[in-house]
Amino acid sequence: MKVSRLGRFHFDPLLVFVCTTLLFIGYVMVASSSLHLGVKMTDNSLYYPVRQLIHIGSGLFLGACVAVTPMRSWEKAGPWLFIAGLLLLVIVLVPGIGVMVNGSRRWLSLGGLRIQVSEVVKYFAVIYMAGYVTRHQKSIRESAFGLIKPLILFSVASLLLLMEPDFGSAVVILIIAMGIMFLAGARLSQFIMLLSLVAVLAMLLVYFEPYRMKRVTSFINPWADAKDTGYQLVHALISFGRGEWSGVGLGSGIQKLFYLPEAHTDFLFSVIAEELGLLGVFTVIGLFSLLIWRTFQIAVAAEKAGEKFSAFIAYGLAIWFGFQSFVNMGVNMGILPTKGLTLPLMSYGGGSMIIMCCALALLFRVHSEVAELNANTMPAQRAALRSRHA
Repeated sequence: MKVSRLGRFHFDPLLVFVCTTLLFIGYVMVASSSLHLGVKMTDNSLYYPVRQLIHIGSGLFLGACVAVTPMRSWEKAGPWLFIAGLLLLVIVLVPGIGVMVNGSRRWLSLGGLRIQVSEVVKYFAVIYMAGYVTRHQKSIRESAFGLIKPLILFSVASLLLLMEPDFGSAVVILIIAMGIMFLAGARLSQFIMLLSLVAVLAMLLVYFEPYRMKRVTSFINPWADAKDTGYQLVHALISFGRGEWSGVGLGSGIQKLFYLPEAHTDFLFSVIAEELGLLGVFTVIGLFSLLIWRTFQIAVAAEKAGEKFSAFIAYGLAIWFGFQSFVNMGVNMGILPTKGLTLPLMSYGGGSMIIMCCALALLFRVHSEVAELNANTMPAQRAALRSRHA
């Protein structure tokens, strides 16, 4: 991939503020929720905070590499990246290569860092789908085949994810694909039919898999089996109850002390609720709302500037950030069944943090190129700038 020759990178102040604040709050809360765990696991209370700092640093470094790569290069590489993602999904299923944790084989270990392959696939899925709808927007609007064709590849990816198993990530990549196609102009009737089909298949997967069915039934009434299937949700709800308006104070939470499983990863939002209260919850929800709103704004600006690929990249990222953060928060609050999806930019985890930083860097790149195009109002200047990016 060729590096851009843009003399100046255009940063978005609001986007910088939101992302920095989410990273800061997330890091503080990961430290608060993992000090006791570090002592138990490694006899070092700073084990998880230090590793999370390394994750953030690695994410920012790789994000900087993404940010200086032209969008035209990402567009050309899209199909190959998605194929590479499929190969990674196959590789992670190979015993001895894929790392198994809690009965799921989802991770690859690279230099001591565990990378969750599904996070990489989500990133590649956005790039591939944005390129596909840019090339085939007419067929997507006029024929059902234009909708079904890319979903064949996404179905293969979903099947591989279900073999890990990772039902949540399979749903996320399908939502990303279908959301981008809808925004590309897919007919509403065809889109509703396709969405209904996916919903029926998802319900069947839940119904015929005992452990998924247990999650749904325990979600409906977690107190019926509070010491087993409903244990995690019960303690998450206790965290919200104890937090009240302003929380019990940073570091003073009790549920994270070996009561609430995965407190520093999937259930970090519950720790925020207990220690920072309703004010902390509203702050985090507000920051994610700002992030998603600004991402959609950047997408609209790219579309107006004639940069369709960049626009669909931003739309895809907005759908991804919005859906995954909504599911994570919903699970923590007991309005959705338990699902292992991290809270973007906040939860502990190397793979998730690095990929989210790269995804945001891609968004910054979209904004920068659109801002540069808009700064050159003459058509001839815009054409010359586009050719330089290519």
